[in-house]
Amino acid sequence: MSAFSDADSAHMARALQLAARGQYSAHPNPMVGCVIVSDGEVVGEGWHESAGEAHAEINALAAAGQQAQGATAYVTLEPCAHHGKTPPCAPALIDAGIARAVVAMQDPYKEVAGRGLQHLKSAGVPTELGLMQAAAESLNAGFIARVTRGRPLVRVKVAASIDGAIAMMSGESQWITGSEARADVQRLRARSGAIMTGIGTVLADDPSLNVRLESLPELQPLRVVLDSELRMPEGARMLGLPGKTLVCCSGNPDPAALEGAGAEVTSFGAAGSKVDAARVLEDLAQRGVNDVLVEAGPALTGHLLEQQLVDELVIYQAPHIMGSQTRRMFQTPSWQSLADRKRLEISDVRCVGADTRITARVQY
Repeated sequence: MSAFSDADSAHMARALQLAARGQYSAHPNPMVGCVIVSDGEVVGEGWHESAGEAHAEINALAAAGQQAQGATAYVTLEPCAHHGKTPPCAPALIDAGIARAVVAMQDPYKEVAGRGLQHLKSAGVPTELGLMQAAAESLNAGFIARVTRGRPLVRVKVAASIDGAIAMMSGESQWITGSEARADVQRLRARSGAIMTGIGTVLADDPSLNVRLESLPELQPLRVVLDSELRMPEGARMLGLPGKTLVCCSGNPDPAALEGAGAEVTSFGAAGSKVDAARVLEDLAQRGVNDVLVEAGPALTGHLLEQQLVDELVIYQAPHIMGSQTRRMFQTPSWQSLADRKRLEISDVRCVGADTRITARVQY
């Protein structure tokens, strides 16, 4: 039997809802929510709204005021106990007189990693860990990936017909999915620290790869182009837009013209004939990128899949058939048997307008 009550679960569920409000603005920090409850009544709520600003616990304590004395704090992530850009949260909870702390998950960040929980316990605050842990981990999967394995979570977005086509053989693909699905992709972009594509897509489509919904924050994700031979045009549309563009090559071509056009150019070496994507991802993690959204053609997405660098697929499937003379989702090596297939664990299926969005984790 669970040690947590139904009320505990309800309050933690609310804390997770609050945490999700930071999905477009908290990165590279994790999304965190906090609810403070006294005598069964919620007296304070808060979430981490933006990197460099007050953490969820501090916002909730400010809302609770003196009512935090003797109350229970429900926090989706272990309170920090170190000084970063803001003061630590565990001592703030102690100083406010919190009598109990319920925490969804331990913070994997090395500067925290159990220290916040121990700080609370050492001060005599009963502290319980693990309520709705899976939901808390799912919310911050990108942050966890970055701090534990040294590379971001990689999410590949694909728009396809129900028979798996992403374009006609001529390259015609606008628009396979409807306006609702395209707006949903804008929200995916806004949640991501970087958007990655290949030079083939840039040369064929000249994409913007920016966030274009007025209701979303102005902060633009880093645009990343894998371009082994540095064929990126100086007049590419994305170079004239707000935000930064990183062009990743594999040799040592002269970057002066592109840098003059506003791009950052970095060589990452080669993996076969392609840019070493694993090294690119390591670099993005060092830049504080938690989530990478890949919007690319089948050559790059197939390469990333084959290199086991794809964590999640988000497939927008339109209710029409495009036939056999089409381009497919992934360009892969010649798989000869069912043993070569990549298994997926579908985590979510829902309608987005007339289309279906399928979210699946890749099982390696």
